[in-house]
Parts: sequence; C-alpha cells; structure tokens
Amino acid sequence: MLSTLLSLPSHPSVHTFSRRSLPTTPPALTPFINSDTSTWPSKLSALSPTPGIFFSALGTTRRIAGSFEAQRAIDFDLNLSLAKAARESGVNVYVLISSFMVSSSSSMPYSKMKGELEDEVKKLDFPFTVILKPGLLLGSREDSRPGEAIARAIGSGLGRLSNGWLTDGFAVDADIVAKVAVIAGMQCLEGKRAERLWIVSQSDIIKLGKTEWKTGP
Repeated sequence: MLSTLLSLPSHPSVHTFSRRSLPTTPPALTPFINSDTSTWPSKLSALSPTPGIFFSALGTTRRIAGSFEAQRAIDFDLNLSLAKAARESGVNVYVLISSFMVSSSSSMPYSKMKGELEDEVKKLDFPFTVILKPGLLLGSREDSRPGEAIARAIGSGLGRLSNGWLTDGFAVDADIVAKVAVIAGMQCLEGKRAERLWIVSQSDIIKLGKTEWKTGP
C-alpha cells in the first residue's frame, strides 16, 4: 500500500505507524515507530495538518500474539482506538481492510472479532467509510498461519495457471487489494463518490483492480 500511496501524482505526505523500522523512508514518508502501540492513537491525534485519509491494514495472528486475547488487543482494540482518534481529529475518509465472510454474529471467534470491528467503525460515522472485504490474500507474508500459507501457495499456483479464473472467487493478490484501497480512498477524498459507506467485496476488488483500475492511480 505504501508504494501505491507514494506513487500518486499528487505526492501526498504519508505518515505510518509500526512497531519495526521500514525498509526505506523516502522524503514524503514520515514513520512513527514504537513497539508500545498504546502511544499510537495520541500520536495520530497530534498530527498537523490532519490527514485526509486514514488507512488501516492492521492485524496479527494468534500464533504471533500468543493468544486470541492478545490478538484481539491488536486486531480489535488497537484498530478501534486508532479509528476513534482519526474521527476525533477530523479525518474525512477511513479505509479498513477487513476480510470476507466475517460477521459480528458468527460463532467463529476470528470472524466475530472482525465483524465487530466493522460494526464499531460504521458507528463512528466518518464522512466516508470504505471497508474492503477481500478473500484469501495471495503473495508472501511474514505472519501466515501454517494452513493459510499452504492455501496461499495453492491459490497462487492456480492463479498463475488459469490467469485468475480459478481463484478470483476466493483469493486476490495483496498488491491488488492495496491498490483498490488507495484508489477508493482517493475517490472519496476528491468527492467522486456519493455514498458515505462503501463496502468493497471480493468480486468488486477483482473487477476494479484487474479491469477498471488496472492502470493504477
């Protein structure tokens, strides 16, 4: 997502929040690096001028976090705290990368948690809210679950063999999701979308990322 943002013709200033240093820090990028994530919301609130868009692709796995409760502290609590800070600061557009087939009424803890976050974000009533709901994310990831990593390898292979025909219904390259997130957010910021809540499904991501917005921002 960073590479897409930094390649925009408008050359926006980009601020990031992370626990580890980024590989590169071009002039337009201002990273905030602190392993104490409780400091992130106040840092966001202090940004001046106020960012026009806040993007969240924040998440971890139970394996890395150590327990589901610790995972929820990141995936739900921290995400929501940052969203609240963004809303209180006057951010116009909030973009959340969630997941498909999640619901607050689900009996599955992970799906329920992600669905609860979506519900809470909607209640914040940003001028524009964009929620992307991609399927399995293809591409290399450092925090893959073992089963997910196997599925990702299979999906990537099927995608290459079929040019996406066998995988578009359930999987998508992470780079495409990032591109769609950025373009959707920019369209809202530039007044090109009328609806305040925009749910971008897996099929929408495929349609926009591979056809309508194929050339990028």
